[in-house]
Amino acid sequence: MTTISQTPKPDDSLAAAVDAARTALLDLTRADTVGEHLGAVAEGQRVVTHYFAATHSGYVGWRWAVTLARAPRQRTATVDEVVLLPGDGALLAPPWVPWKDRLDKSDLKPGDIVPTDDSDPRLVPGYLIGDAALEGTSARELREVVIEVGLGRERVLSVDGRDAAADRWYRGDSGPTSAMAVAAPAHCGTCGFLVRLSGPLKGMFGACSNASSPSDGQVVSLDHGCGAHSDVRVEQPMLQATPTSPVFDTLTWDSFGDADVEPLSR
Repeated sequence: MTTISQTPKPDDSLAAAVDAARTALLDLTRADTVGEHLGAVAEGQRVVTHYFAATHSGYVGWRWAVTLARAPRQRTATVDEVVLLPGDGALLAPPWVPWKDRLDKSDLKPGDIVPTDDSDPRLVPGYLIGDAALEGTSARELREVVIEVGLGRERVLSVDGRDAAADRWYRGDSGPTSAMAVAAPAHCGTCGFLVRLSGPLKGMFGACSNASSPSDGQVVSLDHGCGAHSDVRVEQPMLQATPTSPVFDTLTWDSFGDADVEPLSR
């Protein structure tokens, strides 16, 4: 059965109770903050909301809303609520962003704590996946032992969290599109300083162990690269004697075999 919703018809007596709505509004705020009547909207059966312009200098574009209701077979309007609501083009505060989401990783200092929610999609309970990256019977047996003795991590990386990290790393400075990688003579996948990862990310990433590389100690994509690749060779130039002009030393003794000649005096 399909239910078709219909806009409720405004109650005539409540829609006409503009003065009652304004009186209720003036009981809560000053008269100089209330402007003209903007209209009435039916909220339900025998429920109508009257809107008045807000003339307060701090609430440009806002409007007062006074909701009236009446009981069946009664003509007297009852005030349900009086609120100040934003209208079209009203100046609003920016959406609230939790502190942990506003904090950039570069802002983190020793002693700072960034908590994670229980519903964080990047993490799942450890018993769902386990810490083992093995496949087959051995992984299942290990997982059962870990659960039985209560070891292992409480939460581990979820598939969504792993994919988000891989996408972030691949698109970042350690991926193939950075300026360093584009100008590199070869890729990290062929570099002797690359330390391979284990698990599902081993086919895309590794860790750099080259102290001469700006990526030292960081996770890099296999198609990343830098100028410190292990296969880069520099040919040593041939050493050639450089001719020099003779120097006449008139301050020290000159030796000619067993005879010593004193410097010429001036």
